[in-house]
Amino acid sequence: MGIDKVYEVIGIEADYYRIIDDSNMPFLYDPNQFEIISSDEPDFWITEIGEDGERYSYPAAWSHAGFFEDFHDNVSSVVSQFWSEYRSLYAASKNV
Repeated sequence: MGIDKVYEVIGIEADYYRIIDDSNMPFLYDPNQFEIISSDEPDFWITEIGEDGERYSYPAAWSHAGFFEDFHDNVSSVVSQFWSEYRSLYAASKNV
């Protein structure tokens, strides 16, 4: 992750930020690695709180268990779904 670069959080999983990183992949990062410049969150996020109080916030289609595991396992339908929805939902992002 680049110093002095701006990254958009595209989801929160167990309190970790999911970010499209410099490799152009959606990975999880410890929020302590970042300085928050805006606390605005998308209206389309669905938020759930886990048993231990951890937060999960994603667009509805990405919020089911195993979605990103399938993405990183290169399940073609999930990869296609993710990139299509990402381009649509986060069109203002510099990473799109």
